[in-house]
Amino acid sequence: MDTEANSRGIGKRRRTTLSDVAARAGVSAVTVSRVLRKPEIVSEVLRERVENAVRDLGYIPNHLASALASSRTNTIGVVIPSLTNGVFADYLKALHDAFLPAGFQLLVLNSRYGPDVEERAIATLLGQHPEAMIVAGIDQTRRARLLLEQSGVPVVQTMEITDDPVDINIGVSHRGAGYAATRYLLDLGHRRIGQISARLDARSQRRIDGYREAMEEAAIDTSRLVASTPSPSTVALGADLLCDLLAQAPDIDAVFCCNDDLALGALFECQRRGIAVPDDLSIVGFNDLEFCASAFPAITTVATPRYEMGRRAAEIVLEIIRGSGDRPRDRRIDLGFSIVERASTRRRPAAAASSPSKIARLLKTVT
Repeated sequence: MDTEANSRGIGKRRRTTLSDVAARAGVSAVTVSRVLRKPEIVSEVLRERVENAVRDLGYIPNHLASALASSRTNTIGVVIPSLTNGVFADYLKALHDAFLPAGFQLLVLNSRYGPDVEERAIATLLGQHPEAMIVAGIDQTRRARLLLEQSGVPVVQTMEITDDPVDINIGVSHRGAGYAATRYLLDLGHRRIGQISARLDARSQRRIDGYREAMEEAAIDTSRLVASTPSPSTVALGADLLCDLLAQAPDIDAVFCCNDDLALGALFECQRRGIAVPDDLSIVGFNDLEFCASAFPAITTVATPRYEMGRRAAEIVLEIIRGSGDRPRDRRIDLGFSIVERASTRRRPAAAASSPSKIARLLKTVT
């Protein structure tokens, strides 16, 4: 049986080599290499013979070997924390939109929000000799940072900003955004502003820090106003966290959610409980994912320029690779954020501050 399988080529497989292509095309291996590297210098007839052999045999050139000889791989290494989080869809689209027409391929690895996993991903990608590295975040491990610093290629840290970039940094202040979202609710007259968070990665933690800073400035105690979990963020988890928050602070009048998934879940939970949004409770999300505008009521959220981050990162990398190799004068680029006001928030009437919380009355009725 094994003999029969091997005779049909089903057993151990061998990678097609340059010599196989040369034999099929009836030329030398040197000629095949010349055709693949500089097709414009050979005749059309010869080029077609070699290209037909490559196609027939399914030959894949060893780009790594070529890279070691030419210092060019036409690849860009990218590390992101999630392949399923919608936050990174626009970001990756921007990178593909910029690099693919320029003749570059992206090698994308997922760090799964783990610093050690990110470190291994960076080491793996650098082993493929990319022409640049683009990483989401600024909280690399000590070794990962050292690898990036000594890589010899352009490195762009994205999604947030830092005063100490490895090379080039493009992003927004997540602490500043958390502060602004909370300040927005305070300016609407809200005082009992809850906060729900999941995953608790570095960016989420900075948004929480911004929330606490704004609340401390307003002299408001947040000890019972925060509900969080290290579990991955989901819409269902947003509903659960709002339940936890209401159990410990039934008199809240607003909630700042660390991302839009949680905000949507909180909105659904309010609808299940008969809590009117925004009349009884204002809700603010974070990221401005597409569904925020389609929800009912539409969700107020903090918009982050994720596509622009990817586009600017790609433009700078291409300029360095194709140009003089010089870095931009400003290596730290803060793209800022904006609060997109929609129907899930409203100004709290002045009289409401002294009246009993409708949410608390609803919860008391239920219990």
